[in-house]
Amino acid sequence: MASRSLGGLSGSRGSSGVCKKSLSARNAAVERRNLITVCRFSVKTLIDRSCFETIDDSSPEFNNFAAILEQILSHRLKGQVTWFGYESPRSFWDYIRVACRKVSQNCICSIENMENVSSSRAKGRAWIRVALMEKHLSEYISTALRDFKTTRRFYEDGAIVLGEEANMLAGMLLGLNAIDFSFCLKGQGLDGNFPAVIDYTPYLKFTQSSDSISSDEEELRTLGSSGSSGSSTPEKVGPPFIMDENSWFNKCKRVRHKYQLTLEQKGYLEELLQLRENELSKSVSQNKLLLQRIEDSELAHKLEKEQLEYIIVELQDQLTVLKNNDLRSRQELTAHLTNQWPSPGALDVNAVALDTLLYRKHNKQWY
Repeated sequence: MASRSLGGLSGSRGSSGVCKKSLSARNAAVERRNLITVCRFSVKTLIDRSCFETIDDSSPEFNNFAAILEQILSHRLKGQVTWFGYESPRSFWDYIRVACRKVSQNCICSIENMENVSSSRAKGRAWIRVALMEKHLSEYISTALRDFKTTRRFYEDGAIVLGEEANMLAGMLLGLNAIDFSFCLKGQGLDGNFPAVIDYTPYLKFTQSSDSISSDEEELRTLGSSGSSGSSTPEKVGPPFIMDENSWFNKCKRVRHKYQLTLEQKGYLEELLQLRENELSKSVSQNKLLLQRIEDSELAHKLEKEQLEYIIVELQDQLTVLKNNDLRSRQELTAHLTNQWPSPGALDVNAVALDTLLYRKHNKQWY
């Protein structure tokens, strides 16, 4: 009897262990799914908000998105083991700094050299802002996730960056490249002393659609008819019709409000489209003008080149003529000088005759 009770106790312990494991796995899956879903909502909110105002550090939508992304990148992040065997906490910047080195023209070194950013958490927050301003956040995340060996070294099993949700993360962040962000890297948002807190209240608002309202009214009517226990008196029929009239009035009011919002958005988009069309027409006209100037300059350069080539040919011909004339004049001068100069034999005869005359004259004066 005792052995049976012990066996039953061990069996219950084993089943409880399995239940705990399955419960922890379910909780981890729910946590990953919730973070990815909230991140998707946050990205959509940022894109919608960017149509009406500039996104900067004062925007609550951005602060919430930065907190969500920080929670995702810090999900099940391993600690750093010291020489003494103790495990110290680690920031997601330690992972990004190693895994994103392969990104071309990355900002890792610039963030490492920032003077006003000292802690690892603050550097990670600065990296998020710089990557958004450079429109390369999705590229950074994709490059880091492709380095699976480094990702496995920094994260534990069950982390978001190691699961299937990681591919969804890189895809949803791609839409942020259409937003022009403006951040100050010296503000209080980079303070690494406080952890990021996600505000879930913007995503918990429930707006009941008209179809849902009508289904609720029908359900109320059904409950009212079932509670009347078969009585079909006119007094019991009155309240539902009054409620239905009020619901129709509220529905028309909501539809009118939606129509006004849609009409205002339509006017804004038409004005924006007209502005873009005007800018496009100006750009097209400027482009045509520049092309015409380029064609005119090319034609002028071609004509100038032809004229210069013609001048060069003329100068070459003139130089050839001058060389020939110079050579001919030199030859004529040489021939002329040669004809005027006496021959060597004539010079000797004249010299002998001159000596004879001088000798005779000298002898006459002597005698």
